[in-house]
Parts: sequence; structure tokens; C-alpha cells
Amino acid sequence: MTTRRRPFGRTLCAMITPFTEAGTLDLEGAGRLADRLVTEGCDGLVLNGTTGESPTTTDAEKAELIAAVRDAVGDRATLVAGVGTADTRHTAEGARAAEKAGADGVLVVTPYYSRPPQEAVSAHFRQVADASGLPVMLYDIPGRTGTRIEPETMIRLAEHPRIVAVKDCSYDFLGTQKVLAETELAYYAGCDEHVLALYAVGAAGCVSTVANAAPRHIAAVLDAFDAGDTARAAGLQQRLMPLIEAMTAAGLPGTVTAKALLTRLGLPAGPVRPPLLPADRETADGLREVYDRLVEA
Repeated sequence: MTTRRRPFGRTLCAMITPFTEAGTLDLEGAGRLADRLVTEGCDGLVLNGTTGESPTTTDAEKAELIAAVRDAVGDRATLVAGVGTADTRHTAEGARAAEKAGADGVLVVTPYYSRPPQEAVSAHFRQVADASGLPVMLYDIPGRTGTRIEPETMIRLAEHPRIVAVKDCSYDFLGTQKVLAETELAYYAGCDEHVLALYAVGAAGCVSTVANAAPRHIAAVLDAFDAGDTARAAGLQQRLMPLIEAMTAAGLPGTVTAKALLTRLGLPAGPVRPPLLPADRETADGLREVYDRLVEA
């Protein structure tokens, strides 16, 4: 694959949503964090996603966050807004609101809890894609939603002119490659341990949780691969693995670990909202130690 379609950029961060200590939206902090992420290598930001605590922010807060981040980064990065819910009508309303607030695209997760069959999954995505003028990134994360977007469904959905990309957390590398081979959908690795592997078979880039703390290091992996230095790219990915494991595979949600580490680094984060609980002191200290080893390497 010599030419990659990158409708939303290459190195995207699944940005946390900063809150004040009182638990309200910290728009000033969100702007500062967004500016840092873009300055240090992210050409796209995903707002109001899983890492952004979308289940516990209101529709009004989501729109306010998009507008504040747009003000902070201008046209230096694409903004993709998470709008997915378990309700098709609500999701369509969210897409229209994101467009009005200044988003460049929408991230739409598979409807959760009701476990719709594939025909209903397809109908849901098509209705949302028809609801606004924004391009759509499908979000395939069956471990959270309970429902997969099957490869055959992806292939059919690729026919819709506004369904252009996929955030892939399916852990189905074979199925992903099948869709890559048969469609023009732009795939983004949604799991940090897959960033290089998926990029090597033709993905457009990544949507990274770890980039909240280490944007330059995530971008460097893809930079090395683009430069043709695959050995260096592999080495950089391997160097990231301790932090990836600590942030995404240590038994806590990435939101919790990202906010704990950003707080240790003196960056905007604030508390998580219930039902999530903050990381304890030992965990936060451990995250900082792993981060320090990465940046000192």
C-alpha cells in the first residue's frame, strides 16, 4: 500500500476530558492539553470518546469541549468527536451537535447493551452517517459493547460515502486485513500495542490513549516506519511497551491511568467521574516511574 488514505490525520490522541477538582469541565485545561498534544506530534484529537469519559459527560459538556479545543488548536489538527450511544436517535443528534460545535468528523461506537444483530448494526451506522455532513469513523470495540462489527458488515458499510474510517479495537487481525484488502476504509489502531503492526499492513495511523502522556514517542514510531527504517520503528514500539502495559493492560481503565500520570506530570487532568475511581498513590507513582524510564532512554 503505497498511498495511505488519512481522512483524520495519522497520529491521533484519544484525549482525556480534564475536570476541575470540583468535578466540573475544565475548558481552559482542555485547551492547554490539546495544544501540548498537537505541538508534540498529534495531528488529530479524538474528543468525547472512551478515554474522554463520554458515558458521564452531558451533551452540553461534549459540545463545549469541542468548541474549546477548536479554539485552542485552530486548524493545526483534525477533531473527531465521539457521539456514539446505545440509542440511534440520540447518536444522530450528537452528530449534528458535533458538526455545529466545530468537529471535523464523528466517532460512532457500535450500539451497546441491546446487542443488535448485524443488519441492525448496519442500519444504525447508516442513519447516523446520514444525519450530518461529517465523515464517520466507526468504532469496533466488542470487548466493551458486546457486539462486533463483522468484517462483512464493514465491507458493506464502506459503500456509504461518509463512512470513511475505523477505529479498530477488535483484536481480529485477520478480519482487519480482509477489510483493508477489500475496501478503502482508513483503519486506525485503537489499541496501543497494535500501532506498528496495523500500520505495517496498511493502516492510516492510530488513535492512542498513551499519547496523552507520550505523544512524541507514539509519533516517532510512525515517523520511523514512514522513513523506511522499520528496525528503528520496531525498537521504538518495543521501548513504549512498558508504558503501554502500565496504562492499558494493568487492570485499570486507560482513563484512570492517563489522568493519574498526567496529574503526576503537572498537566491538566483532574479527577475521574464515578463510577470510575482514581488510581491509588502506588499506581500513580509506578506510572511516573515507567514514564521516566521511557523519556530517559
